[in-house]
Amino acid sequence: MLSPESLERYRRMSLSERLELVLQMIREETPHLLAGPPDVVDRRFELLRRENDLRNEAMLRGIARTRRRPPEASP
Repeated sequence: MLSPESLERYRRMSLSERLELVLQMIREETPHLLAGPPDVVDRRFELLRRENDLRNEAMLRGIARTRRRPPEASP
């Protein structure tokens, strides 16, 4: 988890700064993701896919919950 300071710094970034940060991380981390024998690389990417699928499912469940709630009445 990121520190509150890091999150605030990220929130203040422009879209182009965020994109540059992402691209830099991709350039730096890709060699590590692709290192090792093919079966190790395949397992690594399968784990990433499973983690992403679980995260996406959780987000979709959260969205579905908000859509099922009736609107709150105004006083």
